[in-house]
Amino acid sequence: MRLLHLSDLHLGKRVCERSMLEEQRAMLEKVLPLAREADATLICGDIYDRQVPPAEAVTLFDDFLTRMSAQGSRVLMIAGNHDSAERVAFGARLFGAQGVHVSTVYDGKPVRVALQDEFGPVFFHLLPYVKPSLARAALGREDIDTYADAVRAAVEAMDVVPGARNVLLAHQLVTGAARSESEEVSVGGLDGVDAEAFAAFDYVALGHLHRRQSLLGGRARYSGSPLCYAFSECDQEKGALRVTLGRKGELSVEALPLAPARPMRALRGAFAALCDPRAAQHADDYVQITLTDEDDVPEAFARLREVYPNLLQLLYDNARTRAAQADFSTPSVALRDPAQWFSLLYEQQSGAPMTPPQREVIERLAREIWEEDA
Repeated sequence: MRLLHLSDLHLGKRVCERSMLEEQRAMLEKVLPLAREADATLICGDIYDRQVPPAEAVTLFDDFLTRMSAQGSRVLMIAGNHDSAERVAFGARLFGAQGVHVSTVYDGKPVRVALQDEFGPVFFHLLPYVKPSLARAALGREDIDTYADAVRAAVEAMDVVPGARNVLLAHQLVTGAARSESEEVSVGGLDGVDAEAFAAFDYVALGHLHRRQSLLGGRARYSGSPLCYAFSECDQEKGALRVTLGRKGELSVEALPLAPARPMRALRGAFAALCDPRAAQHADDYVQITLTDEDDVPEAFARLREVYPNLLQLLYDNARTRAAQADFSTPSVALRDPAQWFSLLYEQQSGAPMTPPQREVIERLAREIWEEDA
């Protein structure tokens, strides 16, 4: 069975206040012929960039799904943390009759879809983004405190068919995977899930992280976002994955590039060199420029825009900016959990470290607050 694995479309996304909708439209055009070659297309969450997406993004996705259905492509998709699960699930039963299968709001019984090939059935389990409070309510288990607990309990409650091929669609952070700048950051990694929670599945189609990567010996994979959504992602391979399931235990995965209509590039150098039209390359791309001149260049942004019409961001890297950065540098957010940050502030303000009971209260509050906001 041939599968096309996509995730993190983030339709309606803006980068440096520039709408990415036209680039997303061009990307979806490239997906259509790839989907025709697949038995099913898996879209693993963050369909939209926010829970109430702009009308243009909804119209774009509606047109895409209509064309997918018209060409006979099956679609299986789940809601991510950026999506509204209720909005994504709207019309799910009607869509199912057209070959578009959508995760419902998590109620303890994820949607399961069976597709057939020459080796028998393949069972697809559609698990939308799950957080502890949702899993506690749906499963009636008060022992669920963390995201790892929530996902483990959700998997245990699934109807995984022994001896058959089972595929999971999930949208979670798996511990050990690398984040990108354009993703929502959970301070201290509180939303991390161990990959072993997915050990029962033949393939785990993951969404949430924008960098393509694999876990569980290649059986669990992030397809990554199909487009760059931050200049720090310029060096990452973007696109989709073609997954082929053979007999039970047989799996192959191929990366499929989706060349963007207008790439994103990060350029660096002196103003004079970058502003020379004869030396400028990729002038029509979305560009971030870091100037290394020691003195600020008057009207640099406007002057560079004459050469790079799609310049989105201008930065400086020189002795002055490096000194300023050193003055205000703090440990990486990813290296500290909320309680550690509060403890650091408390010690700076009071001149004494927090007591163990105080720290215990802060840790509990941090977990509750983060879970509420997730």
